[in-house]
Amino acid sequence: MPVPRGDLTRSAVLAALGTSGPLSRTDIARVLGVSPATVTQIVKDLLARGLVAEVEHRPSRGGRPAVLLGLVGSAGRALGAKVAADHVAVVDVRLDGQVRQSWEWPFDAMAADAPDRLVDLLRPLLAAGPEGDGENAAPLLGVGVCVPGAVDDQETGAVDAPTLGWQRLALGARLRAALPVPVLVENDVNALAVAERLYGRGRHHRNFLVVTIGRGVGAGLVVDGSVYRGTNGGAGEFGHFPVRPDGPRCSCGNSGCLEASVGQEALLRAAQRAGLTKAGATLADLQHLADSGSTTVRGIFSTAGGMFGRGVAGLINVMDPEIVIVLGEGTRAWDHWRPGFEPSLRAHLMPSRRGVPVVVESWDDTSWALGAAALVLATPYDAAGATGGQGELVRARLGGALAGELS
Repeated sequence: MPVPRGDLTRSAVLAALGTSGPLSRTDIARVLGVSPATVTQIVKDLLARGLVAEVEHRPSRGGRPAVLLGLVGSAGRALGAKVAADHVAVVDVRLDGQVRQSWEWPFDAMAADAPDRLVDLLRPLLAAGPEGDGENAAPLLGVGVCVPGAVDDQETGAVDAPTLGWQRLALGARLRAALPVPVLVENDVNALAVAERLYGRGRHHRNFLVVTIGRGVGAGLVVDGSVYRGTNGGAGEFGHFPVRPDGPRCSCGNSGCLEASVGQEALLRAAQRAGLTKAGATLADLQHLADSGSTTVRGIFSTAGGMFGRGVAGLINVMDPEIVIVLGEGTRAWDHWRPGFEPSLRAHLMPSRRGVPVVVESWDDTSWALGAAALVLATPYDAAGATGGQGELVRARLGGALAGELS
């Protein structure tokens, strides 16, 4: 059942505070395109319900200083799950992006019962945790799941993920049938882009690029404030950009893809051929060798960085973003990527693009799962309708929380 417009506007006020940080009533009216009188009335209600709070005053050049409003994070929460081939990471996140709890379990994505196993992991987490018992429980708005593959759309959640052994897996439908909450499914890099738009540097930009490096290579394209997904949800497969006609065979079945030359397995193969590592080594092992002074391993990183930089330059030339944000497990070794990446990137940019900032952010194992949770927490701000009917259900639950109907 659609949420009444009043509830949507109240949800949008919460989302605006979540994406932009503390705002004045005048700022909120301008961001949402509604009248100051409407904002004043809605804020009065939200203050009474303890969903927003007056947090500080902005200095003025004359007259009364503007009162800034901040989001009360316990107004709602979401679960976010990142599915990898060998593990699942899950976080419980407040509406303001604060991670309440996190978990990680071994997981065999290739197993025939993998979706059922995922349900078994998620179901016990639906109840409110330590912060939300009894009458003060933060309402669970939904569950977000991100995967390393193409997803047709967030609502239906049909997945093609070769690294997981999933082909047209109706993951969204299976999870919704088993869990009594809305479920949104998305590609993992797109989910990171949503999180950046909601909580990160992307909140200050409407056109930006997220690129990831680590086990694979990916890109999230944010255009005019929304993630661009393409016709079938497969936009951003940056790792499969062809860079070497005679290059190694990629997991997608083609040869010469960027990922096949700069992804984790490519770097480990190069180190093994040089006699520096053995089978079973990890990217962390490779970083340790580079940190310890191995010129050969540093050269492997630098060469890969150069190829990665050329690829990112191509994306910048095509997309013309305001900023590029680099994420992923590989950024832990960024000091060794940078010597090849920076000169290659700048040398291959069009003159008008050479000033585009590239920011490398810190990384931890909960980052992917936070992206998955952001799929749910960004839904009230989903002007493009990307979340479909599941998004309507999320907004209905938030509307119920606003009305005091959810526990």
